Amino acid sequence: MSVNQQAHTGLPYGQPQPGYQGYQQSGYGGQQMPGVHHSQYGAYNGPLPGYQQPAPPQGTLRAPPTSGAPLPTSGAPVPAGQPVYSQFGQGDVQNGIATSAVQMQRPSASQPFIPGTAPTPVSQPATFQQYGPPPTSAQQLTNHMAGMQIGSSTSAPPPAGLGYGPPTSVPPTSGSFTATGSGLYTSYSSSQGPPPVTMTHGLPPTSLSQGLSLAQPAFSGPPLSAQRLPQAPGFVPPPCSTGIGPSSYPPTTGAPRPSTMQGSQLPGQALTGLPTSQPNHVSSPPPHPSMSGPAMTGLQGPPPPTHPSQSGYQMQQNGSFGQVRGPQPNYGGAYPGTPNYGSQPAPPPPPKRLDPDSIPSPIQVIEDDRNNRGSEPFITGVRGQVPPLVTTNFLVKDQGNASPRYIRCTSYNIPCTSDMAKQSQVPLAAVIKPLAMLPTDETPPYLVDHGEPGPIRCNRCKAYMCPFMQFIEGGRRFQCCFCSCVTEVPPHYFQHLDHTGKRVDFYDRPELSLGSYEFLATVSYCKNNKFPNPPAFIFMIDVSYNAVKSGLVRLICEELKSLLDYMPREGNMEESAIRVGFVTYNKVLHFYNVKSSLAQPQMMVVSDVADMFVPLLDGFLVNVNESRTVIVSLLDQIPEMFADTRETETVFAPVIQAGMEALKAAECAGKLFIFHTSLPIAEAPGKLKNRDDRKLINTDKEKTLFQPQTSFYSNLAKDCVAQGCCVDLFLFPNQYLDVATLGVVPYQTGGTIYKYAYFQLETDQERFLNDLRKDVQKEVGFDAVMRVRTSTGIRATDFFGAFYMSNTTDVELAGLDCDKTITVEFRHDDKLSEDSGALLQCALLYTNCAGQRRLRIHNLSLNCCTQLADLYRNCETDTLINFLAKFAYRGVLNNPVKTVRDTLINQCAQILACYRKNCASPSSAGQLILPECMKLLPVYLNCVLKSDVLQPGAEVTTDDRAYIRQLVSSMDVAETNVFFYPRLLPLTKVDVDSDTLPAAIRNSEERLSKGDMYLLENGLNIFVWVGVNVQQGLIQNLFGVSSFNHISSTLNTLPVLENPFSKRVRSIIDMFQAQRSRYMKLIIVKQEDKLEMLFKHFLVEDKSMSGGASYVDFLCHMHKEIRQLLS
Repeated sequence: MSVNQQAHTGLPYGQPQPGYQGYQQSGYGGQQMPGVHHSQYGAYNGPLPGYQQPAPPQGTLRAPPTSGAPLPTSGAPVPAGQPVYSQFGQGDVQNGIATSAVQMQRPSASQPFIPGTAPTPVSQPATFQQYGPPPTSAQQLTNHMAGMQIGSSTSAPPPAGLGYGPPTSVPPTSGSFTATGSGLYTSYSSSQGPPPVTMTHGLPPTSLSQGLSLAQPAFSGPPLSAQRLPQAPGFVPPPCSTGIGPSSYPPTTGAPRPSTMQGSQLPGQALTGLPTSQPNHVSSPPPHPSMSGPAMTGLQGPPPPTHPSQSGYQMQQNGSFGQVRGPQPNYGGAYPGTPNYGSQPAPPPPPKRLDPDSIPSPIQVIEDDRNNRGSEPFITGVRGQVPPLVTTNFLVKDQGNASPRYIRCTSYNIPCTSDMAKQSQVPLAAVIKPLAMLPTDETPPYLVDHGEPGPIRCNRCKAYMCPFMQFIEGGRRFQCCFCSCVTEVPPHYFQHLDHTGKRVDFYDRPELSLGSYEFLATVSYCKNNKFPNPPAFIFMIDVSYNAVKSGLVRLICEELKSLLDYMPREGNMEESAIRVGFVTYNKVLHFYNVKSSLAQPQMMVVSDVADMFVPLLDGFLVNVNESRTVIVSLLDQIPEMFADTRETETVFAPVIQAGMEALKAAECAGKLFIFHTSLPIAEAPGKLKNRDDRKLINTDKEKTLFQPQTSFYSNLAKDCVAQGCCVDLFLFPNQYLDVATLGVVPYQTGGTIYKYAYFQLETDQERFLNDLRKDVQKEVGFDAVMRVRTSTGIRATDFFGAFYMSNTTDVELAGLDCDKTITVEFRHDDKLSEDSGALLQCALLYTNCAGQRRLRIHNLSLNCCTQLADLYRNCETDTLINFLAKFAYRGVLNNPVKTVRDTLINQCAQILACYRKNCASPSSAGQLILPECMKLLPVYLNCVLKSDVLQPGAEVTTDDRAYIRQLVSSMDVAETNVFFYPRLLPLTKVDVDSDTLPAAIRNSEERLSKGDMYLLENGLNIFVWVGVNVQQGLIQNLFGVSSFNHISSTLNTLPVLENPFSKRVRSIIDMFQAQRSRYMKLIIVKQEDKLEMLFKHFLVEDKSMSGGASYVDFLCHMHKEIRQLLS
């Protein structure tokens, strides 16, 4: 195998390129996972794209770096906080550069270079900056390459249109490192060096980086050129030429990762189909044990003339140091005559690559935010404050703006003009969770009762009284902060002003002093001008053969006997006001009369499903306490009645129609809990056919898989919303069920879908019952309408989430629970001013579980800016990713998935290119400079791109994708955060005597050690991964068995053992379960077991089986996209 064969570097997303004919484009990605049956998959059977997305640092409160402290020179040791992760042979690290089965062209905004068309850029110092823990103020970090002599910088125009790995994925600089006096590294020719991507945390202009031009001397101090190169962690000198590391860990991709060496090209040689850079050529030599992660390939192309060499690093104040490399004249050709690996006694020089420890770490950002902002309460009195990250535990004190638990924004400082907003491409959006539950130490919103006249509102725009309204003329009138209209203060509301113009009752009235509060609505806010009845819950149980045989029907009936006592109640009420009803169904529907005066329940069958009606009014919806004995009798009888059923077919739409008609007859809103097992193929309205077709994936017709197969359900949903009938759907499929169609009604009515594929009592019972309990008990608002008002200059233009809209302004929800969010995008319709800022008011009108009509109001004030730097300093990456994921997941309904992915990449490249161009100080194009509070945008964006909706692996079903698409669309920021970038904790580091959690680690296989156990959670699943070399004592303490081989992979709960380690691990799992809106399925994964493939799917910094790029590769790809936009 010749050394010239370049590492396996996938084109951007597996795109065949001109000039590379004759190689298969299979890539590592698209293979079916060996031996994994669907039913072993996680919460929705099929790896969940469980990528949590940890939070970005906040730009507001950080002190600007004062000055760039010089780097530690000489062979600086690796900082103590960075362990050398070498428990696995570093060569087995399986995240080579992405090959993707998904075809992806580059977005039009970044056209490929054609060699020769662009003038050769000259000074682009390639730089490596260590990212590690972010710079404290601007103290620079030890650079792993700190001892290298710097050759001169040269650069070639990048070759045409290559994607991720190969040439253009990195700045066209020459890649030679020479370490004078050190025999450690042989220098590479210009085509082999590592890509010079430098990361700098470009801090926003409080500390603009002062890029020194090439001619300037570097910072004073001894020149670095003669020092020996310190060994970076992970750059272990390679062992002999076998290339297999010490661990026998199987590579994820099914093929060893090829070496990253790449032959250099002769100076004038054309870039035609050379095998040296064929990305999908899988037969390269085995991986270098000396590498600690995804290989980065070097550049190809004729090196242009060289420049005088420069000693030392270019110093930049914001943490970007340019270290410049020159071509090596000694290696003109592509390593002529080198024999194959294996026959060489001397090891080949290890290829350099972007060190994963030197790029922004989500874990570090989360830790820093916890340390800096977790101890102080977040006081909401100041306009435009960026809150702590969702991963930080903090206390909120409402002093005039809504808590971030209710509203989070993508940016807290918005551009004054639409041109500026277009230039930056940063979406302006708010993720609103109107009924969010607060921690026990925070006060829920106060209820304000203005009696008969109702809430005070602006005459013109109808905004509600809030802290930003301006009282004038001694308090007799007020000027609206949204539309500037002046309104008379009603006499009963009049109050004098103090010397500052504030009303003297300012602190006594929640609507004048707090960001969030509730008004009691008057009768004019109610349907048909009459107060509503309390809502009802109707339980509708599928009693077809599958449901009965699996034990599901009996389980539901047993659970309901006790669960009905826990329905939500208002405040201090003795019992819940909610009434209940029961229906069972297969091909026909059975209604039950459970009137309290009956000795036994009565069953009425409706077999004419084409014309659904409710056969009884009196006795269908009842009070639980009054009818308890009849209800219990019914729940005992249902499993027996259908025990011998042979009916396999079901209906679905008539079930919803029946529930809706029952609520209509009772003149109340309510919720249907439907427990359903199969595709509704029985003759009835809404009948469906099996249209599952995996062949549509990666074609233009793929979008049809996400669309409902008939418009029937959309019309039904509209009727449900009008009646205030919300649908929660519990699915138990053993095969294709068409979630995309069945989910339409739950989705548009503000309901929830739960899915338990291949449901089995022993493994899934606990998860289902916990979900059902949470779902029945949670706080819900019924028959709700939400409107978002904004001050002049911006308006709400787009909405994402589970709801229905019949006009452009009102979000209508048959039900809205405490876990649901509505995401709103804003656009400019006029100029904004820095002085007045921008205001949002979210008003939600709803019926609570006692039947009381209320208005919940949330207000938020934002800053406005004329400088882009202020925008970039006040963004919230977690909220941005939440918005982008929802935007993309809606986009797949109408566009090919590939187009959606391209659009996302292009938009993020534009956001970062705009920062680079307008806010970062001039520096070489070889540097990647990211805004401080967006430095995690690339890693999180890559997680969204690799998720099962946008890039499914072979084992992900069509239903899984439709399910996840709907799930994410109403997630809050904390949920998308852990979903896209999961939380990974080393259990062996758990302190049994303390309540603190061990420090999380990054989601990459090279961070795992065979001697450890890890816990990974993503909001849907919890994995416990056990390494083969874990100490026997720990295995005994946690699993109660004597050795690794005795651990059962089928466990779905940890055994309850009386020892401190077992108690502590179980308490951590319980704590995580309590934080999430769904009960997470526990999956035990033993290293090298078949389930490990599923676990690796969540190590989102690595290359994915379905062709998704590793973090390192994607960063290089983003860098290339940014450079193309800038050039």
